[in-house]
Amino acid sequence: MITEVLLALVLGVVVYVLLLKGKQETLQTEDGWWGIGEPTQIPEDESIQPFRIETSSEEIQDLHRRIDQTRTFPSLEDSQFNYGFNSCYLQKVISYWRNEFDWKKQVEKLNRYPHYKTKIEGIDIHFVHVRPRGLPDGTATIPLLMVHGWPGSFYEFYGILPLLTEPSSPDDIVFEVVCPSLPGYGFSEAPYKKGFNSVCAARLFHKLMKRLGFNQFYAHGGDWGWLVTTNMAQLEPKTIKGLHLNFAPPSKPSLPMMLSIMLGSRFPKLFGFTEHDLKRLFPYMDKVLVESLKETGYMHIQATKPDTVGRALNDSPVGLAAYILEKFSTWTDPEFRNMEDGGLERKFSLEDLLTNVMIYWTTGSIISSMRFYKENFGKGLDEPHSKIPVYVPTALASFPNELMHSPKLWVKQKYHKLISFTPMARGGHFAAMEEPELLAKDIQNFIKILENRKMK
Repeated sequence: MITEVLLALVLGVVVYVLLLKGKQETLQTEDGWWGIGEPTQIPEDESIQPFRIETSSEEIQDLHRRIDQTRTFPSLEDSQFNYGFNSCYLQKVISYWRNEFDWKKQVEKLNRYPHYKTKIEGIDIHFVHVRPRGLPDGTATIPLLMVHGWPGSFYEFYGILPLLTEPSSPDDIVFEVVCPSLPGYGFSEAPYKKGFNSVCAARLFHKLMKRLGFNQFYAHGGDWGWLVTTNMAQLEPKTIKGLHLNFAPPSKPSLPMMLSIMLGSRFPKLFGFTEHDLKRLFPYMDKVLVESLKETGYMHIQATKPDTVGRALNDSPVGLAAYILEKFSTWTDPEFRNMEDGGLERKFSLEDLLTNVMIYWTTGSIISSMRFYKENFGKGLDEPHSKIPVYVPTALASFPNELMHSPKLWVKQKYHKLISFTPMARGGHFAAMEEPELLAKDIQNFIKILENRKMK
């Protein structure tokens, strides 16, 4: 009798585990209100309005006046970018910004693609919507949502947009691309209430895509865009046909991950580690923990008291540029810290870099963009989304100089249908802006697999 009871208990446990394993948990969320005051009883206006970026002589004169009044401070001798943005090189950037940079011309470039705004949960959401032009009859387009992070903007995608919407090869997929600005970033209105985190952004972007008529679509994200699109896949896995990422740090330590940290340097093949994995991860204390401490000071500030330093950055264009552009140096290649110019112009033009800065400056959005860290880290690292796997087909373009390296084993702990993991030839954190051709090709290859298209 006891044996039969024990056998039944064991069998019951096995069945329960199998059922639990087979169940795909989805992330839960509820509608919110982020506008001023209390929500009105009037139904929200769901219309989509064209939007055009504008500037004025007064805006530019104010910028120039503030640049002219900046106070310089010398960098230490032989410090390069190891103490932050080098003052000698900053003077060159300031001179270019003040005397050569043409904001009116860049505004025309920004308006090259159609911009729109629509109100969702009480705040205006800005987005760029690029539809392919002049397509032959019968050519189907595939919708793709692309989400940026900090300190980037929708402008990061301007180099990759023509590669996706106007591909040169007839065998390539033609995409219809939507690039929203995260709420509180650029031309999207900032929330007026506390608590707007990545799950809230994911919910709003689902509403945006439905409002545009897309019941299913692909999504791509890097930096915060990684987390927002991941949350979108967790919220509505049947809506996201495929998830493409170029950044995927582990959300929670798992047993395989911990074992790989302890034993991976001695038994790399056991964990599928490559030479590049070993180079980026070991010795773990130096390569991961110490390196993270070197580069995450900004995160601690923004996750605790963003409004304090944000007020200073919102008042000084030079301070804002130094704060933002230092990330475009170090996060592109950590070796750039040892260069007098931070290696900035090796990968980007000052025109493009300052255009991104100007989006923050002219919209006064640096404080609200920094608050996103507070909202996402303020309740700790044990939020429900950190425990829920992603069952949507996923691809990771793993760029060698990414700020936080994630080997394939670690990525698979979160993304259970990892279809593609591509070690990229070169590039860092701002992949769409730095290496648009490489990223576009990887997006094409991944979605061709899911769409059963032939790859070249």
